[in-house]
Amino acid sequence: MSKHNATVAIFNGHTGAEQAVKELQEAGFDIKKLSLVGKDYHSDEHVVGYYNTGDRMRYWGTLGAFWGGLWGLLFGSAFFFVPGIGPIVVGGPIVAWIVGALQGAVVIGGISAVGAAMYSIGIPKDSVLKYETSLKANKFLLVVHGTVDEVERASGILQGTGAIETTVHTVEEPAETTL
Repeated sequence: MSKHNATVAIFNGHTGAEQAVKELQEAGFDIKKLSLVGKDYHSDEHVVGYYNTGDRMRYWGTLGAFWGGLWGLLFGSAFFFVPGIGPIVVGGPIVAWIVGALQGAVVIGGISAVGAAMYSIGIPKDSVLKYETSLKANKFLLVVHGTVDEVERASGILQGTGAIETTVHTVEEPAETTL
């Protein structure tokens, strides 16, 4: 898989992640370049599932309204049970990378399929482990994919949204400017 630039923001709850998606959208970001990963943290007490009706995703569970509102914005969606993390809901391009990691048996020692997907796009393993720990702790990850300039701009916006941490991961050098 090819390497990608990304900004990853960690949120304590779904409301912060949802607000960040809205702020990025209002700032003109291509929503198809956003990925969101999180748990329906009461899923062991409630029925959780989703189904697809054409291009609209339907979801039920304790965060059904939250996820349902985002399916129309994000490109791709899935529900996975990840050993060591539990049930997660994923939206955005990262869905294809997780499926690719599962199909290609790319899972790297000590990390999940979600971690393998992140690692395969250029996020360092130590950061991947931190993101997996965040998911286990019922936090939400918002990943912005794009050029170096796009992910750096996204980082600036996300730092003002209540994210508990925002990290830029670049794999390409920014374009040189001439005077």
